[in-house]
Amino acid sequence: MSRGIKTLILALILVCLYQEIAQAGSLISNQWKSMPTEPQTFPEPYTEVEGILTFRGTNERSAPSYGTTDMKTFKPKIVWEKKTKSSSWGGGAGWTGQPAIVKWAPEVLRTMNVKAKFLTKPDFTEVIYASLDGYVYFMELETGEETRSPIKVGNPIKGSVSVDARGYPLLYVGEGIPENGTIGFNLYSLTDQKRLLRVNGKDPFAYRTWGAFDSSAMFNRLNDTLIVGGENGIVYHLKLNTVFDPARKSIKIDPVISKYRYKISGNKYQGIENSLAIHKDLAYFADNGGSIQALNLKTYSSEWALSPVDDTDATIVLETEGGVPYLYTGTEVDKQGTKGNSFIRKINGLTGAIVWQNKYASFSLLGEHPVNGGLLATPVMGKKEIAKLVIFTIARVGTFSGGLMVALDKATGKEVWTLPMANYAWSSPVDVYDNTGKAYLIQANSVGSVSVISASNGKVLGSLNIGTNIESSPAIFNNYAVVASRGGKIYGIKLE
Repeated sequence: MSRGIKTLILALILVCLYQEIAQAGSLISNQWKSMPTEPQTFPEPYTEVEGILTFRGTNERSAPSYGTTDMKTFKPKIVWEKKTKSSSWGGGAGWTGQPAIVKWAPEVLRTMNVKAKFLTKPDFTEVIYASLDGYVYFMELETGEETRSPIKVGNPIKGSVSVDARGYPLLYVGEGIPENGTIGFNLYSLTDQKRLLRVNGKDPFAYRTWGAFDSSAMFNRLNDTLIVGGENGIVYHLKLNTVFDPARKSIKIDPVISKYRYKISGNKYQGIENSLAIHKDLAYFADNGGSIQALNLKTYSSEWALSPVDDTDATIVLETEGGVPYLYTGTEVDKQGTKGNSFIRKINGLTGAIVWQNKYASFSLLGEHPVNGGLLATPVMGKKEIAKLVIFTIARVGTFSGGLMVALDKATGKEVWTLPMANYAWSSPVDVYDNTGKAYLIQANSVGSVSVISASNGKVLGSLNIGTNIESSPAIFNNYAVVASRGGKIYGIKLE
């Protein structure tokens, strides 16, 4: 072998070794309090209930719409709106603020305290929306009519609710701001809307004292558990011990709570604002320092962790290729200062190896009232016509108020199309499909526009404008989209 080839091989080995060291952060501490006693694997599909029961619909966080659309004019139309109350944070909804939309099974519907007219309505589908005003609202999908009285939680809610994946009348609600002096997450019965559990986010076990819950919980329908991450840096695992008695119209839980905390070398931040994404027995999350971690739900130990990059609040999205789960994720511009790069990455979920990485220059406002740029919107995992694409919406690119949508080839990370935006978006794009598999994106932005975009080429086909900032992420059921604004209203939008 020639000296030149030997030198080349040695250089390649050193490069690979450097990349491995750069990518893999070492956990300096991780600890459970009351470790779960049974290993778990999440089922496929996540739920057999019609609708969207958690943020982005599934354990892979890749299904923000349910059913198909038959749009012809591409002119979305507001068909109902509901004004919310208000708090110190206003009303409506902020980031992430996605509703749940549930088509209840008749035997479950009969157990709940919805208004009598809806108990016998064919195909009754309910929207459940948590608001910045501290209430959870219940509306009929097509008309927006109130289906039952709202639940008063009492603190502004910034995250997205979750409904039990079994279709049981059990609701998770996280709190975002300690307006009443306390903060945590809650489980409510939807038979009578009474609170069954409240977990205090100001947890002495946590390394961090901020106890908000913007993360949307995930229910395992096979083993009666719930898992959710908190901004205090703890992953909570609940064995619910649920007893649902449809005949008595009652649901009870007797939860056993386990808690996982961690520290990562080089990362002084904890805080999980994104919703955990799960592949079988591996749960993935990012934190406020920008580390990403894989938590093994069989051994209840950390599988791997990446070194910090920058604050990562957008939820990781998964897709399995050849039996391997791959993560698609991106960072904000926060710790970097007023300008920096949003790093968009594809990561091997079994090893933590970075498959490809792109970077997009973005701006950020720091200070007492920071407004971050970079990736806050959860990406779209393309299917059907756009099965080879993953699509990101990045804030404050080009100009401070601008943004960018970019479709990347899943295999290579190369740009397939870009759509510069005059006004940035934190709202997550939603992919919808017609009966032939043709793909469209619904994208809301910071000046209240809701646009229909061809997902194959990035062309804007039509839009409407409500006139005020939309940070929250829509959920879509067939031809109906539901989204709330920072202006204090919830909107039902028909896709026509």
